[in-house]
Parts: sequence; C-alpha cells; structure tokens
Amino acid sequence: MGPKHKQTLKAIFEDPVRSNIVWRDIETMLKAAGAEISEGRGSRVRLFLNDVRAVFHRPHPKKETDKGAVKSMRRFLTEAGVEP
Repeated sequence: MGPKHKQTLKAIFEDPVRSNIVWRDIETMLKAAGAEISEGRGSRVRLFLNDVRAVFHRPHPKKETDKGAVKSMRRFLTEAGVEP
C-alpha cells in the first residue's frame, strides 16, 4: 500500500469515528490491500478480502462515508487481518 492508502486506513481506525472519509478512497485502499470488489444491485458493493466477505452501500448523493459505515468497515478490516 502506498502512503495515501495507509492514510485512509489510519483514518478508518481513528477515534472518534470520522464521517468525512471519501468512499472512493476506501475502495482504492481496499484494492491496494488485495480485496476483490464486485458490484451488487443498486449502490451495493460486495467485498472479499482474506476469506472475509461483506456488503456495503456506496454513499449517495454525498461522497463521504457515514460513521456507521466507517465502524462496519473497521470491523471488516479487523476480521480480514488488516490494521494500521
């Protein structure tokens, strides 16, 4: 992972939980970590990383990820063995 990806990963694990992380940055970081990303119906995105699966919704109409999704992403990454 490059410096930008590491910065995004660090932002996901910060306390208090941030609500200004751009979803596209999260997707790019996941790809750099080796995640498989596939499109679901509507705004759904299926993620597969280190034998862990999850489904997330892309935020819309805003591009920033809300706090609940950031907490879920934190849990997904922890289960997949990815931490800053």
